[in-house]
Amino acid sequence: MARYEEKILNKLVDTYENSLLSQGKNRIAVHIAFPFTPKNIPEYFNESSLDYEDIHACIKELEQKNFIRIIWKKGKENHIVQKILLREERIEDVYRYLKRKPKADGVREHLELLESAEEKFHTPITQKFIRYLKERIQDGKPVREYIELSDEKQTDKLLQILYAIETNTQDCYIREFSIRHLGNSKAFEALLGTVGKIMKKNEPQFAEMDTYGILAEYFIYHTPDYVYLKGQGIVSFKKTKKACFSLSLLKQGIGISGDDISGLEISGGNKIKKIITVENLTTFFRWEEEDSLIVYLGGYHNQIRRELLHKLYQSFPDAAYLHFGDIDVGGFEIYLDLCKKTGIPFETCHMGIAELKRYESFTQKLTENDRKRLDCLLEKEKGLREEIKEVLTYMKEHGIKLEQEAIGL
Repeated sequence: MARYEEKILNKLVDTYENSLLSQGKNRIAVHIAFPFTPKNIPEYFNESSLDYEDIHACIKELEQKNFIRIIWKKGKENHIVQKILLREERIEDVYRYLKRKPKADGVREHLELLESAEEKFHTPITQKFIRYLKERIQDGKPVREYIELSDEKQTDKLLQILYAIETNTQDCYIREFSIRHLGNSKAFEALLGTVGKIMKKNEPQFAEMDTYGILAEYFIYHTPDYVYLKGQGIVSFKKTKKACFSLSLLKQGIGISGDDISGLEISGGNKIKKIITVENLTTFFRWEEEDSLIVYLGGYHNQIRRELLHKLYQSFPDAAYLHFGDIDVGGFEIYLDLCKKTGIPFETCHMGIAELKRYESFTQKLTENDRKRLDCLLEKEKGLREEIKEVLTYMKEHGIKLEQEAIGL
Protein backbone atom coordinates (compact mmCIF):
# COMPACT_ATOMS: atom_id res chain seq x y z
CA MET A 1 0.00 0.00 0.00
CA ALA A 2 1.40 3.40 -0.98
CA ARG A 3 2.17 5.65 1.97
CA TYR A 4 -0.28 8.35 0.85
CA GLU A 5 -3.09 5.82 0.54
CA GLU A 6 -2.49 4.64 4.10
CA LYS A 7 -2.10 8.15 5.50
CA ILE A 8 -5.24 9.57 3.86
CA LEU A 9 -7.46 6.57 4.58
CA ASN A 10 -6.33 6.30 8.21
CA LYS A 11 -6.96 10.02 8.76
CA LEU A 12 -10.45 9.64 7.29
CA VAL A 13 -11.14 6.59 9.48
CA ASP A 14 -9.84 8.42 12.59
CA THR A 15 -12.23 11.29 11.87
CA TYR A 16 -15.07 8.83 11.23
CA GLU A 17 -14.47 7.00 14.53
CA ASN A 18 -14.43 10.26 16.48
CA SER A 19 -17.70 11.42 14.92
CA LEU A 20 -21.30 10.74 15.92
CA LEU A 21 -21.69 9.15 12.52
CA SER A 22 -19.84 6.02 13.64
CA GLN A 23 -22.21 5.73 16.62
CA GLY A 24 -25.32 6.27 14.51
CA LYS A 25 -26.17 9.40 16.54
CA ASN A 26 -25.86 12.09 13.87
CA ARG A 27 -29.06 13.98 13.16
CA ILE A 28 -27.84 16.06 10.24
CA ALA A 29 -26.14 15.08 7.03
CA VAL A 30 -22.38 15.11 7.55
CA HIS A 31 -19.45 14.00 5.48
CA ILE A 32 -16.08 12.77 6.73
CA ALA A 33 -13.45 14.90 5.04
CA PHE A 34 -9.69 15.16 4.73
CA PRO A 35 -8.94 18.80 3.75
CA PHE A 36 -5.89 19.32 1.56
CA THR A 37 -3.96 21.99 3.49
CA PRO A 38 -0.24 22.67 3.96
CA LYS A 39 -0.62 21.38 7.53
CA ASN A 40 -2.39 18.13 6.63
CA ILE A 41 -0.32 17.19 3.59
CA PRO A 42 2.65 19.57 3.20
CA GLU A 43 4.26 17.55 0.38
CA TYR A 44 1.35 18.45 -1.90
CA PHE A 45 2.13 22.14 -1.60
CA ASN A 46 5.92 21.81 -1.94
CA GLU A 47 6.68 23.17 -5.43
CA SER A 48 10.15 21.59 -5.44
CA SER A 49 8.71 18.11 -4.75
CA LEU A 50 7.51 15.54 -7.31
CA ASP A 51 5.03 14.13 -4.78
CA TYR A 52 2.23 16.22 -6.29
CA GLU A 53 1.78 13.77 -9.19
CA ASP A 54 2.15 10.70 -6.95
CA ILE A 55 -0.59 12.00 -4.67
CA HIS A 56 -2.93 12.58 -7.60
CA ALA A 57 -2.31 9.05 -8.90
CA CYS A 58 -2.88 7.65 -5.40
CA ILE A 59 -6.19 9.38 -4.69
CA LYS A 60 -7.53 8.59 -8.15
CA GLU A 61 -6.90 4.92 -7.46
CA LEU A 62 -8.73 5.21 -4.16
CA GLU A 63 -11.62 6.87 -5.95
CA GLN A 64 -11.70 4.04 -8.48
CA LYS A 65 -11.97 1.61 -5.56
CA ASN A 66 -14.99 3.69 -4.52
CA PHE A 67 -13.46 4.40 -1.08
CA ILE A 68 -13.40 8.19 -1.48
CA ARG A 69 -14.66 11.09 -3.53
CA ILE A 70 -12.27 13.84 -4.68
CA ILE A 71 -13.44 17.46 -4.44
CA TRP A 72 -11.40 19.60 -6.84
CA LYS A 73 -10.87 23.28 -6.10
CA LYS A 74 -13.30 25.41 -8.14
CA GLY A 75 -14.43 22.20 -9.81
CA LYS A 76 -11.32 22.02 -11.99
CA GLU A 77 -10.60 18.31 -12.24
CA ASN A 78 -6.94 17.20 -12.14
CA HIS A 79 -5.90 20.68 -11.00
CA ILE A 80 -5.82 21.29 -7.23
CA VAL A 81 -7.49 19.09 -4.63
CA GLN A 82 -9.67 20.88 -2.12
CA LYS A 83 -10.55 17.88 0.04
CA ILE A 84 -11.19 14.14 0.06
CA LEU A 85 -14.53 12.75 1.24
CA LEU A 86 -14.95 9.28 2.70
CA ARG A 87 -17.69 7.13 1.22
CA GLU A 88 -19.17 6.13 4.57
CA GLU A 89 -21.18 3.28 3.03
CA ARG A 90 -17.86 1.57 2.17
CA ILE A 91 -16.32 1.94 5.63
CA GLU A 92 -16.22 -1.83 6.26
CA ASP A 93 -14.31 -2.34 2.99
CA VAL A 94 -11.90 0.43 3.99
CA TYR A 95 -11.24 -1.31 7.32
CA ARG A 96 -10.47 -4.55 5.51
CA TYR A 97 -8.25 -2.78 3.00
CA LEU A 98 -6.26 -1.13 5.80
CA LYS A 99 -6.28 -4.36 7.84
CA ARG A 100 -7.48 -2.17 10.67
CA LYS A 101 -9.81 -3.20 13.45
CA PRO A 102 -13.03 -1.13 13.76
CA LYS A 103 -13.17 0.99 16.89
CA ALA A 104 -16.42 -0.69 18.01
CA ASP A 105 -14.65 -4.07 18.03
CA GLY A 106 -11.75 -2.59 19.99
CA VAL A 107 -14.15 -1.10 22.55
CA ARG A 108 -15.98 -4.40 23.02
CA GLU A 109 -12.77 -6.45 23.31
CA HIS A 110 -11.21 -3.97 25.72
CA LEU A 111 -14.21 -3.90 28.02
CA GLU A 112 -14.14 -7.71 28.14
CA LEU A 113 -10.40 -7.64 28.85
CA LEU A 114 -10.79 -5.04 31.61
CA GLU A 115 -13.61 -6.98 33.29
CA SER A 116 -11.36 -10.04 33.44
CA ALA A 117 -8.30 -8.03 34.56
CA GLU A 118 -10.25 -6.38 37.38
CA GLU A 119 -10.87 -9.81 38.87
CA LYS A 120 -7.24 -10.96 38.46
CA PHE A 121 -5.12 -7.93 39.38
CA HIS A 122 -5.92 -6.74 42.88
CA THR A 123 -3.04 -4.31 43.48
CA PRO A 124 -4.12 -0.68 44.14
CA ILE A 125 -2.57 1.17 41.20
CA THR A 126 -3.49 -1.49 38.64
CA GLN A 127 -7.07 -1.52 39.96
CA LYS A 128 -7.34 2.28 39.76
CA PHE A 129 -5.99 2.27 36.23
CA ILE A 130 -8.41 -0.48 35.12
CA ARG A 131 -11.38 1.45 36.53
CA TYR A 132 -10.15 4.64 34.84
CA LEU A 133 -9.94 2.91 31.45
CA LYS A 134 -13.35 1.26 31.82
CA GLU A 135 -15.04 4.53 32.70
CA ARG A 136 -13.39 6.45 29.85
CA ILE A 137 -14.15 3.77 27.25
CA GLN A 138 -17.78 3.40 28.37
CA ASP A 139 -18.23 7.18 28.17
CA GLY A 140 -16.70 7.29 24.70
CA LYS A 141 -13.74 9.35 25.89
CA PRO A 142 -10.21 8.98 24.46
CA VAL A 143 -7.67 6.68 26.12
CA ARG A 144 -4.93 6.97 23.51
CA GLU A 145 -2.62 8.58 26.05
CA TYR A 146 -2.14 5.10 27.52
CA ILE A 147 -3.48 2.45 25.14
CA GLU A 148 -4.64 1.77 21.59
CA LEU A 149 -8.14 0.36 21.32
CA SER A 150 -7.04 -1.55 18.23
CA ASP A 151 -4.46 -3.55 20.23
CA GLU A 152 -5.92 -5.34 23.25
CA LYS A 153 -2.87 -7.62 23.45
CA GLN A 154 -0.65 -4.62 24.18
CA THR A 155 -3.14 -3.42 26.80
CA ASP A 156 -3.11 -6.85 28.43
CA LYS A 157 0.69 -6.78 28.48
CA LEU A 158 0.66 -3.33 30.11
CA LEU A 159 -1.75 -4.45 32.84
CA GLN A 160 0.32 -7.57 33.54
CA ILE A 161 3.47 -5.47 33.84
CA LEU A 162 1.82 -3.01 36.24
CA TYR A 163 0.69 -5.90 38.41
CA ALA A 164 4.14 -7.52 38.23
CA ILE A 165 5.75 -4.26 39.37
CA GLU A 166 3.38 -3.83 42.31
CA THR A 167 3.89 -7.42 43.47
CA ASN A 168 7.65 -7.55 42.97
CA THR A 169 9.62 -8.21 46.17
CA GLN A 170 12.94 -9.39 44.73
CA ASP A 171 15.83 -7.01 44.00
CA CYS A 172 16.48 -6.94 40.27
CA TYR A 173 17.55 -4.70 37.43
CA ILE A 174 15.16 -3.40 34.78
CA ARG A 175 16.51 -5.72 32.09
CA GLU A 176 16.25 -8.75 34.36
CA PHE A 177 12.66 -7.79 35.18
CA SER A 178 12.00 -7.41 31.44
CA ILE A 179 13.31 -10.89 30.62
CA ARG A 180 11.38 -12.44 33.47
CA HIS A 181 8.02 -10.93 32.50
CA LEU A 182 8.33 -10.10 28.80
CA GLY A 183 10.92 -12.59 27.56
CA ASN A 184 13.13 -9.83 26.18
CA SER A 185 15.69 -7.68 28.02
CA LYS A 186 14.70 -4.48 26.19
CA ALA A 187 10.92 -4.87 25.90
CA PHE A 188 10.18 -3.19 29.25
CA GLU A 189 12.09 -0.06 28.24
CA ALA A 190 9.45 0.67 25.57
CA LEU A 191 6.78 0.73 28.31
CA LEU A 192 8.67 2.84 30.87
CA GLY A 193 7.17 6.18 29.82
CA THR A 194 3.61 4.87 29.99
CA VAL A 195 4.24 2.99 33.24
CA GLY A 196 5.71 6.10 34.88
CA LYS A 197 2.75 8.23 33.77
CA ILE A 198 0.27 5.69 35.17
CA MET A 199 2.12 5.41 38.49
CA LYS A 200 2.27 9.19 38.93
CA LYS A 201 -1.40 9.65 38.06
CA ASN A 202 -2.67 6.98 40.43
CA GLU A 203 -0.38 7.36 43.45
CA PRO A 204 0.06 10.89 44.91
CA GLN A 205 3.37 10.04 46.59
CA PHE A 206 4.89 9.35 43.15
CA ALA A 207 3.68 12.60 41.55
CA GLU A 208 7.06 14.35 41.62
CA MET A 209 9.29 11.29 41.27
CA ASP A 210 10.95 10.10 38.08
CA THR A 211 10.13 6.64 36.71
CA TYR A 212 13.40 5.08 37.89
CA GLY A 213 12.78 6.36 41.41
CA ILE A 214 9.27 4.88 41.37
CA LEU A 215 10.54 1.48 40.19
CA ALA A 216 13.16 1.52 42.95
CA GLU A 217 10.27 1.57 45.45
CA TYR A 218 9.45 -1.88 44.10
CA PHE A 219 13.08 -3.14 44.19
CA ILE A 220 13.53 -2.71 40.42
CA TYR A 221 16.69 -0.74 39.60
CA HIS A 222 18.04 0.93 36.48
CA THR A 223 21.63 0.50 37.66
CA PRO A 224 23.12 -0.80 40.90
CA ASP A 225 21.68 1.36 43.67
CA TYR A 226 24.42 3.03 45.69
CA VAL A 227 24.15 4.95 48.93
CA TYR A 228 26.74 7.71 49.34
CA LEU A 229 28.17 8.53 52.76
CA LYS A 230 30.72 11.05 54.03
CA GLY A 231 31.83 12.72 57.25
CA GLN A 232 32.28 10.92 60.55
CA GLY A 233 31.93 7.20 61.20
CA ILE A 234 33.82 3.92 61.09
CA VAL A 235 32.51 1.65 58.36
CA SER A 236 32.64 -2.13 58.77
CA PHE A 237 30.77 -5.17 57.51
CA LYS A 238 29.41 -8.13 59.43
CA LYS A 239 31.23 -10.60 57.21
CA THR A 240 34.67 -9.22 58.11
CA LYS A 241 33.97 -8.66 61.81
CA LYS A 242 36.60 -5.96 61.83
CA ALA A 243 36.78 -2.22 61.11
CA CYS A 244 37.38 -1.36 57.47
CA PHE A 245 38.06 2.38 57.39
CA SER A 246 37.12 5.79 58.72
CA LEU A 247 34.86 7.93 56.52
CA SER A 248 36.75 11.04 57.66
CA LEU A 249 39.74 9.88 55.58
CA LEU A 250 37.69 10.30 52.37
CA LYS A 251 36.98 13.91 51.41
CA GLN A 252 34.22 13.05 48.93
CA GLY A 253 32.89 10.04 50.84
CA ILE A 254 32.10 6.58 49.49
CA GLY A 255 29.28 4.79 47.65
CA ILE A 256 28.03 1.48 49.01
CA SER A 257 25.89 -0.85 46.91
CA GLY A 258 22.35 -1.53 48.07
CA ASP A 259 23.18 -5.23 48.14
CA ASP A 260 25.75 -4.55 50.86
CA ILE A 261 23.58 -2.33 53.09
CA SER A 262 22.19 -5.25 55.10
CA GLY A 263 25.73 -6.17 56.21
CA LEU A 264 26.87 -2.58 56.80
CA GLU A 265 27.74 -1.40 60.30
CA ILE A 266 28.71 2.15 61.25
CA SER A 267 30.18 3.09 64.58
CA GLY A 268 31.58 6.37 65.76
CA GLY A 269 30.76 6.92 69.37
CA ASN A 270 30.42 10.57 70.38
CA LYS A 271 31.88 11.86 67.11
CA ILE A 272 28.54 11.56 65.28
CA LYS A 273 26.29 14.24 66.75
CA LYS A 274 24.28 14.92 63.59
CA ILE A 275 23.05 12.73 60.76
CA ILE A 276 22.18 14.85 57.74
CA THR A 277 20.36 13.70 54.62
CA VAL A 278 21.14 15.79 51.53
CA GLU A 279 18.77 16.05 48.56
CA ASN A 280 21.18 16.83 45.71
CA LEU A 281 24.48 15.17 44.74
CA THR A 282 26.43 18.39 44.04
CA THR A 283 25.71 19.65 47.53
CA PHE A 284 26.59 16.27 49.03
CA PHE A 285 30.06 16.38 47.47
CA ARG A 286 30.66 20.01 48.38
CA TRP A 287 29.08 20.22 51.83
CA GLU A 288 31.06 19.70 55.04
CA GLU A 289 29.74 19.83 58.57
CA GLU A 290 31.54 19.00 61.80
CA ASP A 291 30.56 16.00 63.92
CA SER A 292 28.21 14.80 61.20
CA LEU A 293 27.50 11.76 59.07
CA ILE A 294 26.09 12.96 55.75
CA VAL A 295 23.89 10.73 53.56
CA TYR A 296 23.02 11.50 49.95
CA LEU A 297 19.28 11.05 49.55
CA GLY A 298 18.93 11.55 45.78
CA GLY A 299 15.62 13.41 45.83
CA TYR A 300 12.96 11.00 47.06
CA HIS A 301 14.41 8.22 49.20
CA ASN A 302 13.82 4.58 48.40
CA GLN A 303 13.79 1.26 50.24
CA ILE A 304 17.59 1.00 50.28
CA ARG A 305 18.12 4.44 51.80
CA ARG A 306 15.34 3.90 54.33
CA GLU A 307 16.99 0.65 55.43
CA LEU A 308 20.24 2.54 56.04
CA LEU A 309 18.50 5.36 57.93
CA HIS A 310 16.73 2.87 60.19
CA LYS A 311 20.10 1.23 60.94
CA LEU A 312 21.59 4.61 61.80
CA TYR A 313 18.64 5.55 64.01
CA GLN A 314 19.06 2.33 65.97
CA SER A 315 22.81 2.91 66.35
CA PHE A 316 22.65 6.66 67.07
CA PRO A 317 19.28 7.37 68.71
CA ASP A 318 20.58 10.51 70.45
CA ALA A 319 21.97 12.19 67.32
CA ALA A 320 20.14 15.09 65.68
CA TYR A 321 18.47 14.00 62.44
CA LEU A 322 18.40 16.76 59.86
CA HIS A 323 17.32 17.08 56.23
CA PHE A 324 18.94 19.57 53.86
CA GLY A 325 17.15 20.15 50.54
CA ASP A 326 15.89 22.75 48.09
CA ILE A 327 13.85 25.56 49.58
CA ASP A 328 10.93 24.98 47.26
CA VAL A 329 7.70 23.01 47.34
CA GLY A 330 9.43 19.85 46.10
CA GLY A 331 12.11 20.13 48.78
CA PHE A 332 9.54 20.32 51.57
CA GLU A 333 7.47 17.52 50.02
CA ILE A 334 10.57 15.31 50.04
CA TYR A 335 11.27 16.28 53.66
CA LEU A 336 7.71 15.46 54.79
CA ASP A 337 7.77 12.18 52.87
CA LEU A 338 11.08 11.31 54.58
CA CYS A 339 9.62 11.91 58.05
CA LYS A 340 6.45 9.97 57.26
CA LYS A 341 8.04 6.88 55.72
CA THR A 342 11.01 6.49 58.07
CA GLY A 343 9.24 7.47 61.28
CA ILE A 344 12.43 9.33 62.25
CA PRO A 345 11.96 12.84 63.75
CA PHE A 346 13.93 14.74 61.10
CA GLU A 347 14.15 18.51 61.26
CA THR A 348 15.03 20.80 58.37
CA CYS A 349 18.56 22.12 58.00
CA HIS A 350 19.55 25.30 56.09
CA MET A 351 16.00 25.48 54.72
CA GLY A 352 14.72 28.59 56.45
CA ILE A 353 13.83 32.23 55.92
CA ALA A 354 17.39 33.19 56.89
CA GLU A 355 18.75 31.36 53.84
CA LEU A 356 16.11 32.90 51.55
CA LYS A 357 17.18 36.35 52.72
CA ARG A 358 20.92 35.73 52.69
CA TYR A 359 20.93 34.21 49.19
CA GLU A 360 18.17 36.41 47.82
CA SER A 361 20.18 37.22 44.67
CA PHE A 362 20.14 33.51 43.76
CA THR A 363 16.40 32.97 44.30
CA GLN A 364 14.03 32.17 41.45
CA LYS A 365 10.46 33.28 40.96
CA LEU A 366 7.66 30.87 41.80
CA THR A 367 5.81 29.55 38.77
CA GLU A 368 2.04 29.31 38.65
CA ASN A 369 2.36 25.57 39.25
CA ASP A 370 4.66 26.25 42.24
CA ARG A 371 1.98 28.47 43.78
CA LYS A 372 -0.74 25.87 43.30
CA ARG A 373 1.41 23.13 44.86
CA LEU A 374 2.40 25.45 47.70
CA ASP A 375 -1.24 26.27 48.49
CA CYS A 376 -2.08 22.57 48.31
CA LEU A 377 0.76 21.70 50.71
CA LEU A 378 -0.31 24.34 53.24
CA GLU A 379 -3.91 23.14 53.06
CA LYS A 380 -3.21 19.39 53.02
CA GLU A 381 -0.54 19.20 55.72
CA LYS A 382 -2.54 20.47 58.70
CA GLY A 383 0.08 19.25 61.16
CA LEU A 384 2.99 21.25 59.75
CA ARG A 385 5.41 22.61 62.32
CA GLU A 386 5.08 26.36 62.75
CA GLU A 387 8.60 27.13 61.47
CA ILE A 388 7.89 25.27 58.21
CA LYS A 389 4.60 27.09 57.75
CA GLU A 390 6.48 30.35 58.21
CA VAL A 391 8.99 29.46 55.49
CA LEU A 392 6.25 28.39 53.07
CA THR A 393 4.26 31.54 53.79
CA TYR A 394 7.37 33.70 53.25
CA MET A 395 8.00 31.95 49.92
CA LYS A 396 4.39 32.59 48.90
CA GLU A 397 4.36 36.25 49.94
CA HIS A 398 7.68 37.03 48.22
CA GLY A 399 7.10 34.69 45.27
CA ILE A 400 10.53 33.05 45.55
CA LYS A 401 12.28 29.70 45.90
CA LEU A 402 15.94 28.70 46.26
CA GLU A 403 17.94 25.76 44.96
CA GLN A 404 20.07 23.92 47.50
CA GLU A 405 23.23 24.36 45.41
CA ALA A 406 23.11 28.16 45.93
CA ILE A 407 23.53 27.86 49.69
CA GLY A 408 27.13 28.41 50.72
CA LEU A 409 28.16 30.14 47.48
